[in-house]
Amino acid sequence: MVNIGKFLIEAQNELKRVVWPTKREIINLTVVVIIISLVVGLFLTGSDFIFSRLIRLIIGY
Repeated sequence: MVNIGKFLIEAQNELKRVVWPTKREIINLTVVVIIISLVVGLFLTGSDFIFSRLIRLIIGY
């Protein structure tokens, strides 16, 4: 039980030292993640479309 208490105290102390992002930083980073996800999704969709058409031309399906 002593180890659990010590762990919780140390965890609490570490959380006090964390530099939390501001609301503006969170919004900016969220927008970046959404944009990158959309770009990657469009790229994969386009690649899939092109390769599926190419395979159909090669196979003659």
